[in-house]
Amino acid sequence: MSLKSKHTLIVKQIAQELGFSFCGISKSGFLEIEAKDFESWLKKGNNGKMTYMENYFDKRVDTTLLVPDSKSVITLMSNYYSDYKQNPENPKISRYAFGNDYHEVIKDKLKQFFILINQKIGEVSGRYFVDSAPVMEKAWAKKSGLVWQGKNTNVIHPKNGSFFFLSEIILDLELDYSTPIKDYCGTCTKCIDSCPTNALTPYSINGSKCISYLTIELKDELIPIEFHQKLENWIFGCDICQEVCPWNKFSLVHNEIQFEPKINLLEMNKKQWQELSEEQFKILAKNSPLKRSKWKGLKRNVESI
Repeated sequence: MSLKSKHTLIVKQIAQELGFSFCGISKSGFLEIEAKDFESWLKKGNNGKMTYMENYFDKRVDTTLLVPDSKSVITLMSNYYSDYKQNPENPKISRYAFGNDYHEVIKDKLKQFFILINQKIGEVSGRYFVDSAPVMEKAWAKKSGLVWQGKNTNVIHPKNGSFFFLSEIILDLELDYSTPIKDYCGTCTKCIDSCPTNALTPYSINGSKCISYLTIELKDELIPIEFHQKLENWIFGCDICQEVCPWNKFSLVHNEIQFEPKINLLEMNKKQWQELSEEQFKILAKNSPLKRSKWKGLKRNVESI
């Protein structure tokens, strides 16, 4: 076994020990095709008010600029699927926000991952990310051979569906690299047909129409009136295009205790949300992704459904 292969085995063993669902590895570098597609997507204004996506374009499409001297991109997938059923009459929250904020949960694991790599392999330089820098995480997940990117733009694992968080470790260590897998969406268009705001076209999303964008990214602005009858009770994020995806019949319930549903939040009805004070919200949303929308944002969302 070559040294690269030994190091690769160690990396994958560490991923398993720390509870990551899947680990894939690709060569650090320039994403030529994705750079052209992303530039075109931005020019169409599909990022809406998310102007931060226009920043650091060069680093976003080239990990050797983001992390100088990097050789490898390790992509890690963390399952967050829960079979908890929300009452469809109540305001609904995306599954990814059922439990504690994934940024903090996964960041702690990545920190430990990096420590273990240095202990077991030797001094390695690099950085780790979980939505914390301009990294095209879906593109790297594809390149690592773990997933394909579906028509709803989510990455899909052929054995476990799409309810996963992605994170990356980019480092100056040469490893064995995988190749992309086949796209298995076929002729299916269930995600596109089911989107109530018509945000989806095959393999592309108009972010400014997406319910997740409207309820999270729009920040302090009012949700445009033309979407009020189309939110389908979603007040934070949206899972529709994942719920209808046939590949998610293979989803397995996660085993991360910190992602367990906060029932006191998920069982609130519209009246309870309307009467929720800012102080009560701070208590309920402690360690939750819901903090991102803030109390005013969620109250706005509730009044829009």
